[in-house]
Amino acid sequence: MMDVVCGVIRDVEGNVLACQRAADRHLGGLWEFPGGKVEDGEDPREALARELSEELGIVVKVGEKFDAVVEWTDGVVRIRLSGFLCDILEGKPEPLEHEEIRWCGRDELPGLDWAKADLPILDELLAARFF
Repeated sequence: MMDVVCGVIRDVEGNVLACQRAADRHLGGLWEFPGGKVEDGEDPREALARELSEELGIVVKVGEKFDAVVEWTDGVVRIRLSGFLCDILEGKPEPLEHEEIRWCGRDELPGLDWAKADLPILDELLAARFF
């Protein structure tokens, strides 16, 4: 099982960044919270900061961890996903590896076609704990 981390990135207005997976990648076209694989021996928070720098060109402060830890497989990929709240310290997010990125208000998030692994984190987010 591969350990994966994702960041729920908020802006000053309280919107959350959603990222659409590139069409030519596994689960292409689905929306996700950005992040990626934790390398062997890497701290999950450091992995997330690295991944967000690579994927979006930003420097973040990785904050509180979500309670949900998602174990998911589609028969091709098997992951254990942990999510963290993040705030941008430097830069403006750019879709360096995604088809599209979008700042979404609370009411917009459920309308996106999310990758299934991200749904428990989205549910926890929408339960008002972080809004």
